[in-house]
Formats: sequence, C-alpha cells, structure tokens
Amino acid sequence: MGQSKSKHEPEVPREAPLLEKPWRTANWGKDNPSLNRSEGHHLTPIYSSILRPKSIRAPIRGRANRKSKQDLLRAVKEFRPTDDVSHVRVLLYGPVGAGKSSFVNSVGIAIRGRGVIDAAANASTDSTKSFTLKYKTHHIRKEGHKEYYPFVFNDVMGLESGEDIGARAEDIKLAMMGHMRDGYTFNPISTLSESNTQFYNPTPSADDKVHLLVCMLSANAPDIKPSVLQKMKEIRETARDLGIPQVAVATHIDAMCEEVQKDVKNVFRSKYLKQKMEIFSATVGIPVNCIFPVKNYSVTVDNEEDMDILILTALKHMLNFADDYLDTL
Repeated sequence: MGQSKSKHEPEVPREAPLLEKPWRTANWGKDNPSLNRSEGHHLTPIYSSILRPKSIRAPIRGRANRKSKQDLLRAVKEFRPTDDVSHVRVLLYGPVGAGKSSFVNSVGIAIRGRGVIDAAANASTDSTKSFTLKYKTHHIRKEGHKEYYPFVFNDVMGLESGEDIGARAEDIKLAMMGHMRDGYTFNPISTLSESNTQFYNPTPSADDKVHLLVCMLSANAPDIKPSVLQKMKEIRETARDLGIPQVAVATHIDAMCEEVQKDVKNVFRSKYLKQKMEIFSATVGIPVNCIFPVKNYSVTVDNEEDMDILILTALKHMLNFADDYLDTL
C-alpha cells in the first residue's frame, strides 16, 4: 500500500502578496506605517509567519512628487492651459466595463469633495455591452460658481470584441481630430460621415480637438480579446500620428488584490498589481510610468483621502501632459 502523507508534515510557506519596498512611491499626506522601515513591516496576521520576499532595491520608476491631497487639489484647481484654448480635452476609451464613466464621476468627487453623478455609470458586474452610447463632454463645476474648470472629459462607447459591435475605432479617430460633435450616438456598423451635418464638425477648432488620450483598463478583468486589442492599436497609432500624448488608468485595483482592498495605500506594494501593470504595458504598449492605478468611487458615499490622492495624482499628470502637447501646436 502507498505510504500516506504525514499530517505533521510542515506546509510550504505561501509567498507574501506585498513587496517590502513599493514599486512606485507616493505621499499619502499622513504617516503610512507600511512604508516606514523604522516601524517594521506590518503584514496582516495571515502572513505573519510567511517568509518575506527579497526586497526590490529600487522602485521601477523615480520617486513621485511628494504632494499631499491639498497640494494636489491646489495644483489641479489652479491649472490654466495655454491662451490658445479655453480648456484641455481628455478622451477616455477602452473595453466595456473598464470604468470610464465612473472615473469621470470620481474626478468630480475628488475635486468637489462631495458626491457627483455627471456621467451615467453601470455597476453591473456581468455586463458585456457598453452602457455609454453617446459622445458627451463632461465638465466639472467650480464650487459655488457657475463656472467650470478648464479641462473636460469625453466619454465614448466601450470597445467590444468582434466586428460591427461596440465603438468603431474610426469614430474614436474622428473624435480625436475634433470632427465629432456632442450628442452623437455611436453606430457599431457605420462610421460618422461628413454627410451627417448635425454631428460632423468639418472645421474643428483647437478646443474641439483632443489633447490627451487615456486608455481605461480594468485591473480585475481577464485578458483583452485580440479584436479589442486591434481596435486599441488602431486608435493608439492615430494618436501617435497626431502627436497626442497617451496614458492609461487602471481601475478596480481593490477587486484584484485583497491587500489593496484592505488598505488602498498598499497599491504600490502589491505584487499582483505590479505584475498586472507590466502585462498592461507589454500588451497595450503604454509604458508603466504612464499607467496610473486608481480606485473609483462606487460604494463609498463620502470622500476618502487615499482614494482622492490616487485620482488627483493621475489627473495632475494628465493635465501636465496635455498642456505640454498644447505647447507644440
């Protein structure tokens, strides 16, 4: 008879999910014990007896600007684009369910310090169809004023797998060039044409054109389908030819990592998230230092400082990149 495995045989230690040293640094605006080496490594009890991984000797990118939430808010609220435009235009695109509309709302919440529902978002976890159907410009209103901040977001229909389904890459290209007017309803089987005088803009101004292209990706989603990747490739190549800077935002970071769900400040110590960012970079072609992880507002009602810091950090860099692009026009 075969020899049964001893029940006293020690279990192989599981690898800790957190790195000893973050792969990107951030100032959370308050003491963060998980980043303070003098206080030791604060692993959760379940991992207290696990062998710690070898420390990464240096982060994979340079140290981030040490800005507290208030410093980030000040930088965003005081942003002014070049005199050639009244605002910078940021276009969000990506697969269905990536959190494009939720990100627009989250930016508004982080800036205004209260609940905002400007973009209609879909909270369904099993939706395979885009909830956004129309091209719309989203403005963020200043507190106590009937004025808006000098940056706008454009949300588009999500990219879906297969032909004649979801947003067409050709339509997003037209939007980048400023040819698409607000209110256009995306048609998966037909591209906006010049004959559509209501929604085709034949002479776009600098304000109408896109100044930054943002690829929205869900960190908790499975691998991106080849047909969606092909659409993304076409969109990215058009932005490249137009000279439009490109970044990515990784959403749902708490859903793909338990340690980030427990404490969002673990975002830059999560092994899983670091690996996901590297996969995103290799698959989509956007450098890791241009991919910003965020946790959108979807459950929490009141503002959370750590969530706001991630959102505002991403926004600050977006505005800087867009402003740099304007200098080249």
